[in-house]
Amino acid sequence: MSLSFEIVAKDSRSEARAGLITTAHGQIETPVFMPVGTAGSVKAITQEMLEELDARIILGNTYHLYLRPGAELIKQLGGLHRFISWPRAILTDSGGYQVYSLGQLRKLTEEGAVFKSHLDGSEHLLSPEKAIEIQAALGSDIMMALDECTPHPATREQAKESMEWTTRWARRSRARFDQLRSNGVHSQSLFGIVQGSIYSDLRRESLNQIAEIGFDGYAIGGLGIGEEKQAMYDSIEFIAPLMPADRPRYLMGVGPPEDLVESVARGVDMFDCVVPTRNARNGQVFTARGKLNIRNARYSADERPLDESCRCMVCLRYSRAYIRHLHLSSEILSCILCSYHNLYFYLDTMKKLRHSILLGVFTDFRKRFLASYKDGEESSG
Repeated sequence: MSLSFEIVAKDSRSEARAGLITTAHGQIETPVFMPVGTAGSVKAITQEMLEELDARIILGNTYHLYLRPGAELIKQLGGLHRFISWPRAILTDSGGYQVYSLGQLRKLTEEGAVFKSHLDGSEHLLSPEKAIEIQAALGSDIMMALDECTPHPATREQAKESMEWTTRWARRSRARFDQLRSNGVHSQSLFGIVQGSIYSDLRRESLNQIAEIGFDGYAIGGLGIGEEKQAMYDSIEFIAPLMPADRPRYLMGVGPPEDLVESVARGVDMFDCVVPTRNARNGQVFTARGKLNIRNARYSADERPLDESCRCMVCLRYSRAYIRHLHLSSEILSCILCSYHNLYFYLDTMKKLRHSILLGVFTDFRKRFLASYKDGEESSG
């Protein structure tokens, strides 16, 4: 069974919507945040913890898994679900963003992206077909078509060239996916990616081209990479409502809590980002009253939990003072506790967003959340 999507509620005063994605590895309530498990592991978090947090879907990285341990080995061992012992849904990216981030270590050709491994310098070609073949071997529930991530800033001409490259690669990705499906790969689905930088006409043109090819879901790529926040919001507000209403809409790589709330209001269903776990390892945690940097000396004797309104196992048991001590002592437990709390905060926020849509009070929840988060006493911490 491949993916299906159903909208169960819409907000009357915004583009926010609640939906239900069904995959071969379970159902996913949207809006949804997907923890990032780059190399088959959400950093500092066990799969048991993810199940406690009720994560329904996590993200794996095609580029990293291809280089190590190798897609064929993972396939030989039963696929990514079995390899990492994760029974729920998995989305794999195409590897395009990682190749983009390599900068001087990559070269784009019509055939694909030629890049040098960050591990040993070996040279590889990531073509649209190869990206699909790797993801097929991994056995993820949702694959992503290979795209050319438009850098920022980019002139309109540069953005158009990147967008057209993405369209050509999307056609080839779809063709290879259909070939594999005809050979028996029936449990996976494929999402296309809309590019165009911050140029609305290019975004619309890209969407029209990608939608014409036809995909199981549609992603917004190339945002959250350095543009002004309002420009990002404006781009999402323009393009998301134009995307097919009966398919999931996925905003790639955008993750600060306020951006999730604002993007849900603009019609986005799915998110991923390394922010909650990466920031946790650096001692920054998210609370209902803003960000908290546990390194700060004012928490050295603070017996309160990280977030007094949070019901996660970290906040029910451990004090700020203790977690600060762990962080300053470079104890691994600090990364574990802060990562667990941050993921709880993100997943709990998504549940609250969903419930507010179902209850018809999304706009009020959005105002309260943003007022508390942005103006809270710890926002400067």
